Amino acid sequence: MINRDGAQTSLWQGNVQSYLTTNRADRHKKYDVVIIGGGITGITTGLLLQEAGKQCLIVEAEELGFGTTGGTTAHLNTLLDVPYYVIAQNFGEENAKHVAHATAEALNLIRNNVTRFNIDCGFQEADAYLFAQDEDQEKELDKIRKSSADAGLNIDYITDIPVTVPFRKAVRATGQAKFNPLLYIQGLAKAFEAAGGTIIQQCRVINVTEDDTMKVATTSGVFSTVDVVYATHIPPGINLLHLRCSPYRSYAMAVTLEDEAYPEDLSYDMYDPYHYYRTQIVNGQRYLIIGGEDHKTGEEINTDQCFRSLEAHARKHFSVKEIVYRWSSQYFEPTDGLPYIGYLPGHEDHVYVASGFGGNGMTYGTVSAQLLKCIIMKENATLEKLFDPNRIKPVAGFTSFVTHNTDVIKEFFGKLFSADELKQLSDLAPGEGKLVRYHDKKVALYKNEEGKLFALNPTCTHMKCDVKWNQTEKSWDCPCHGARYNYDGKVITGPADADLEGLVLS
Repeated sequence: MINRDGAQTSLWQGNVQSYLTTNRADRHKKYDVVIIGGGITGITTGLLLQEAGKQCLIVEAEELGFGTTGGTTAHLNTLLDVPYYVIAQNFGEENAKHVAHATAEALNLIRNNVTRFNIDCGFQEADAYLFAQDEDQEKELDKIRKSSADAGLNIDYITDIPVTVPFRKAVRATGQAKFNPLLYIQGLAKAFEAAGGTIIQQCRVINVTEDDTMKVATTSGVFSTVDVVYATHIPPGINLLHLRCSPYRSYAMAVTLEDEAYPEDLSYDMYDPYHYYRTQIVNGQRYLIIGGEDHKTGEEINTDQCFRSLEAHARKHFSVKEIVYRWSSQYFEPTDGLPYIGYLPGHEDHVYVASGFGGNGMTYGTVSAQLLKCIIMKENATLEKLFDPNRIKPVAGFTSFVTHNTDVIKEFFGKLFSADELKQLSDLAPGEGKLVRYHDKKVALYKNEEGKLFALNPTCTHMKCDVKWNQTEKSWDCPCHGARYNYDGKVITGPADADLEGLVLS
């Protein structure tokens, strides 16, 4: 089983073994590209560049598929979360067509990779069904259908949908797909290594310094490179992108059905947040995957309630036999509807980023790989300007703000706290965490199942917001920019690159 960035195990991670690397990294070698992050974006980028003649090193802090790729529900779609009429309003109708074409090309790359490398990842062609359940949704659906068709999708009205959910009007878009994301990226990783690429797992990047040669300092040593790609979902440190990407969590369940009436294809309702449905066969067993109940990271106090609401929805519309897996995952919404792919803001050359995929990470992660390969290889990248992260401009005072927030002040370090008094103040049940006030300080407390107390400075090491406890995933989540920490303070999701400060208990 593959570990993940939370206490819950996804369908994919519960049925796939960890990837074992074959090629060894060389600290005396100068790489052409170091790619930070071992999800679909990083692995696909590495393979494309390696096959184009670049010597690439992929550095993963945990193991391949640990983060969002291992937590996705793996819809491969050109019918995107952000409607094409919104993209057209923000970027023009011609650019909406470019987005539709880019996402279709991304799905074609995935299809070709599955065939070319003989990847057994349950890849299947599928249609996508979007359905309205009230009058306002019908009006929205009409706008989505027309703008999607104008952008180039094959989409039209339909009188039936795959799921047993009441609806008033529906559309179907062809040319979509689904797969097992971890088996897919492991297949790509194998092809990447066969082409001469190198992967390091369990290796955290400490910092990147820019000089005549880029230096990537990691827990496995320092590596020299020409270019660096941040394929980390959101870049670490403090950057303008953190003010333009909002972190969200989404919830999912993989269930078995009493009546074996598993729906084919991909289906979506139109509520906000919306529900989404599909079926996948894993190790010979069919599972209905249902997702939804999205909210901004850190803003939902009772995350268990999100699962209860999702379960109630599932049982209302399907004959649920057993909930086999349940998990949540994180994604980042861009402010204007499109991802940020290209040069990292503040870096004119050699440092690249791919971020802000919204709920379409499998598709946009692949779009990112194709575009970054074109930019780095100095090829004609027609979409470079459209997805350019530098299309966003710094807000007033941002430079001084970054300077002020680069290092989080250690307000607690070295001070003793009374464990007995904290236990009395917190009154925690085993497995529970919460923020408490101790004299004039806030303290993040967690009690494990054996009764041991973990006390932390709750100030996020990224930009000083207070973290919130996520009971479902047993993590401390930052509501400002999405950094997440384990119960003991260890970073599990960027943009933070330093752990929460542990407090000394007397």
